[in-house]
Formats: sequence, structure tokens, C-alpha cells
Amino acid sequence: MTTAEIIQLQKRIGTEPDGFWGPKSIAACQRHLRRFMPAENPWPKPDNKSMRAFYGDPGDESRLVNLPVAEFGVRYDGKPVRAIRCHERVADSLRLIFQEIASGPQAHIVREYAGCYNFRRMRGASAWSKHAWGAAIDFWPAKNGLWTHWPTTASMPIEVMEAFARQGWLPAGAFWGRDAMHMEATQ
Repeated sequence: MTTAEIIQLQKRIGTEPDGFWGPKSIAACQRHLRRFMPAENPWPKPDNKSMRAFYGDPGDESRLVNLPVAEFGVRYDGKPVRAIRCHERVADSLRLIFQEIASGPQAHIVREYAGCYNFRRMRGASAWSKHAWGAAIDFWPAKNGLWTHWPTTASMPIEVMEAFARQGWLPAGAFWGRDAMHMEATQ
């Protein structure tokens, strides 16, 4: 993002609009997104034990459903996507998120879909990826890669993160400072 875009973001999240993204802006952004989240967050903590208790075993494809998304213009590598395989417990929430994003000014984000269910471990770690449960989704990796810092380099719109936060999902860019393409149904 440009300095002017960071200033606009800082105004939106209620912190000093100085164009510098540091600890105060990070904390303000996380508070801003937490205010959108349900008081009783429906999702588990991100550790493997909590994930297993809530979602079952990673890779259990019997818990996956096909969420129809063609009406939202979802694309993967430029090709239309009819359905996304996700965990049955996140399907309704994910549908509401798609409805919100696809009907707003950030609709182009759903045309940059990059995956949901993927039975694998986290990159460089032994813990299971949230994708192994179908409880995470990625968008727009070309501008929001795994090691790309948000918002100084990555450019995932805060409006997209707010849509996920309204459903209790954790937007990685705002909470980890990187991997802004990644949203997961955890606390």
C-alpha cells in the first residue's frame, strides 16, 4: 500500500493517521477487527487439539461439503469455480462472507481464489494447516503472499478482512502481519 492508503487505513481503524505502520497501528487494527467478531466466537482456538475437538481429524473428507460459489464469480487461475470444498461447519459462514464480498466494491477478490481444503501440514512446521480441515481459505496470492508484509507490501483490502471478521474468522494479515491471503475459522 502507498503511504496515502496506509493513512486512509489508519483513519478507518481509529489510530493516528501518520502513514507509519508500527505497533500502535497493528494493535488498533486488531482491536478494530475484533469489534466486528461475534461476542461468542463460534470457532476453536488454532492449536491442533482444539481443532480436532471441533472439526474432527485433519484430512477427514467425510466432513467436507461442496459449497456452490458460481453465482459469486469465483475464479481459480482465471477459470470459473462452481464449488469450493470446505468443512461442513464453516460452509454457511463462508457463504455469507462470499455474499458480502461479491456484492461490494471488493468483488474482484473472489476472482482471485487460491484454495480452501488441502490436506497438508503448515509450511515449515509439523502442525496441521487449517486447510487440512477445510477451515481456511486463500485469496489473491499474487499481492498477498505468505511472507509479504501487510499492509506495507501486501494489499488485501481491510473491507475483505472485516467481512471475514463479522463471521468470527481470523484474517492472517492483520493478526500475523503477513500471509494476508489467508483467512481461517479460528479465534
